[in-house]
Amino acid sequence: PEDIGFHIHVAEDPADEEDCLEKYHTWVVDRLLKHEVLGPRSLVVHAVHVDEREMQLLKETSTWVTHQPRSNMNNAGGLPKVEAMLDSGIKVCLGNDGFSNAMWDEWKTCYLAHKLVNQDPRRMPASTIAQMAIYNNAELAKMLFPKLNLGSIVPGAEADLIFVDYQPFTPVTVDNLPWHIIFGFQDSMVTGTMVAGKLLMKDRQVLSLDEEKIIYQARKLAPGVWEKFSQNFQ
Repeated sequence: PEDIGFHIHVAEDPADEEDCLEKYHTWVVDRLLKHEVLGPRSLVVHAVHVDEREMQLLKETSTWVTHQPRSNMNNAGGLPKVEAMLDSGIKVCLGNDGFSNAMWDEWKTCYLAHKLVNQDPRRMPASTIAQMAIYNNAELAKMLFPKLNLGSIVPGAEADLIFVDYQPFTPVTVDNLPWHIIFGFQDSMVTGTMVAGKLLMKDRQVLSLDEEKIIYQARKLAPGVWEKFSQNFQ
């Protein structure tokens, strides 16, 4: 059905493509296309080791891609050709794949990692990261949750906001804001959060949860969770 989509990790490591070739005698994206997994409501995570032909299939099927640079670096699997994907018309978003939800750290990592791997300081400008993290992410969210007015600050919008205490030494403009976010913004500067117009944190104090109790319970449960997880891989 057209209203069904898939969320699937794809070609995160070369072994993913090699395994698919060995078992099914085809590339990963080709196999997904054959089984009607690709499409405008499907989300391909990583796509590090797809080639140009596979990228073309992602574009032709209007499949979304998400980039998680910290996860890619942690797994040492390489980095996807994000700029080439964007240039070809693929809508690439920015995610974190299980790392902390400190998305400004993801911005910074994306900005630096692609410069390093390409040995070119002109690669992955902050404006490109903003396109992924702000506009493409918002477009994906609006597609998945069409009844919500997301991605804008206007009357009637969902009013999911954060408040940042940022006092820069240089002017902030529409053009240079992405660079301010990468070089200036820190998570500690967030003073408040709002969801659907309701304040959940104000003046750095969480209003809706017992933060100390949750941390205490998490510390008690963590060793058992880790032990169970470890046993499954023995």
